[in-house]
Amino acid sequence: MQKHFSFVLLLAVGCSSNGGVDASKADSGSGSGGISDSGDTSGFGGASGSAGTGGNAGTGGNAATGGNPGTGGTAGTSGNAGQAGGSGAGSRLPVNLGASGNFVILAKSAVSTVPTSAITGNVGVSPAAATFITGFSLSADPTNVFSTSLQVSGMLYAADYAPPTPSNLTTAVGDMELAFTDAAGRAPGVTELGAGNVGGMTLSPDVYKWGTGLLIPTDVTLTGSATDVWIFQIAQDLTVGSAAKVQLSGGASSKNVFWQVAGLVDVGTTAHVEGIVMTQTSATLHTGASINGRLFAQTAVSIDGSAVVQPSP
Repeated sequence: MQKHFSFVLLLAVGCSSNGGVDASKADSGSGSGGISDSGDTSGFGGASGSAGTGGNAGTGGNAATGGNPGTGGTAGTSGNAGQAGGSGAGSRLPVNLGASGNFVILAKSAVSTVPTSAITGNVGVSPAAATFITGFSLSADPTNVFSTSLQVSGMLYAADYAPPTPSNLTTAVGDMELAFTDAAGRAPGVTELGAGNVGGMTLSPDVYKWGTGLLIPTDVTLTGSATDVWIFQIAQDLTVGSAAKVQLSGGASSKNVFWQVAGLVDVGTTAHVEGIVMTQTSATLHTGASINGRLFAQTAVSIDGSAVVQPSP
């Protein structure tokens, strides 16, 4: 914080930042063709982004001490200016998922499973067709707007299903890509932590950036409140070792954890991840792996007897 000195009394005024964001993207429509985050058929509802948290109010500086009276008296020194709202306040806002938030798994080229997986939420693929959703034993709804599967507590959508599914998926995929760009553009507070290996660490809320891949070979804990945000910017691959776990503590919420990965995502056998995984390539969950969050891939998602559960609102 820059200090300003003056011969007059400064009143240090703390600045506050209150950057609430209404990220709702509601799509109108009703009937069985709607895509909803809860997996029902009541209508297509856009996902609402979380409100932004403003910076902390600044603390006022001390009043200036007056100079001695009379000729040659020494002028008083002003107090320190108050601190403005926290720098990088925008970095502490959740990433706006838009319509992609209606899906727990969303990919462009394919979604596959080795049964039996357990998925809570909607699954979508676009511009690929339903033939690229494999391993789910799909049952088409009579409307041909969506399909169902015994492995999915929700609905499955593909670009070749009946309207309005194709246009809804185009919007969702576009929003997925915008969310990736948003996360990638946040100003980092921590860079190159652990030289790309954070195994065993406890991480506080911040924007973390690596110019390499990121390895999580052993358990990692994210500790913070329900409104705190973590963004992990990874220039190459994200690799979670077998049985390693990303854990939350202190009330932290998986919906506020974002993994922005330029390479591929590989989650090892029985490993567990918390948060929204956004990869520019592919995501693979090996046998028994799980995620409490979402899997967004700009190519394909592959899971093997895995559990994927959408985060609580």
